[in-house]
Amino acid sequence: MSKIQLVMGIDVGGTNTAFGFVDRKGKLIYDASLPTKAELDARQLFERIFNAANKSFKKFEKKYELVGIGIGAPNANYYKGTVEKPPNLNWGKVNVVKLIKEFSDLPVVITNDANAAALGEMIFGAAKGMKNFIVITLGTGLGSGIVVDGNLVYGSDGFAGELGHTTYDPNGRLCGCGRLGCLETYASATGIKRTALELMAKYPYPSSLRKLNCEKLSAKDIYNAAVKGDKIALEAFDYTAKALGFKLADTVVHLSPEAIILYGGLALAGDLIIKPTKKYMERQMLNIFKNKVKIIPSALPGKGAGIMGAAALIWNELEKI
Repeated sequence: MSKIQLVMGIDVGGTNTAFGFVDRKGKLIYDASLPTKAELDARQLFERIFNAANKSFKKFEKKYELVGIGIGAPNANYYKGTVEKPPNLNWGKVNVVKLIKEFSDLPVVITNDANAAALGEMIFGAAKGMKNFIVITLGTGLGSGIVVDGNLVYGSDGFAGELGHTTYDPNGRLCGCGRLGCLETYASATGIKRTALELMAKYPYPSSLRKLNCEKLSAKDIYNAAVKGDKIALEAFDYTAKALGFKLADTVVHLSPEAIILYGGLALAGDLIIKPTKKYMERQMLNIFKNKVKIIPSALPGKGAGIMGAAALIWNELEKI
């Protein structure tokens, strides 16, 4: 009896890195995570991952076989197999695909985490059956994966789709990239925190957020307050949605997608972010596109979503062989 094929998906994060084994239908057979140790180089991370993965896979090897490895990572380049100056990782420029060959002879492919999320939605999630859509990842920053005619858009150099670093306000907030007013400084977990702090400084409204340590304030705290009707928290969500909606209206003109899928921690706020984003997008939209583009939440499971995206990446690549 032939073994069932699995791929290994690796989701590299600044704090933790998750890995797991996924079958062709999108079933997550096993998953685990370990600290990334961002201050160290890339080799130490992948050495620890493969030590853990090889040990874990032993319990599955009688029934399953691994056929490929997919990796989602910040600032990853699909064409070159590299990760280049990733934020929050002390890696510089690393050829990850070449590095992985020290630990495995399986086919390996890498792309940035937002592109992996887009493929995950297309193969296993909310974009099944769609040929033209955009995934917006709302995490610490804002990433985007763009699919046109069923194909992920990489551009000429592998870095296409950095919507988080398009300009919302040219005289606005300083971004980690060194420029002013990037969208991700407004529409992200860190962006909504900055907004809430600014609103508390500007307005005297009573708010439960004022009782929290400013340094430890999180998007989840703001969500919890908004659900209870906190005026500052609700205004913070509205302000965030306005920035995102306005920029998405511009993106629709370029790409005319069927849907925009919101993915990641901030997207878990549901209608608190989706409804006002849709409202502001439609308000700014060119008439010929009005009421044509859906904004919907991710359908990937919260736990293991990054692994699923990385797995979808390699499954998609293996289909080409």
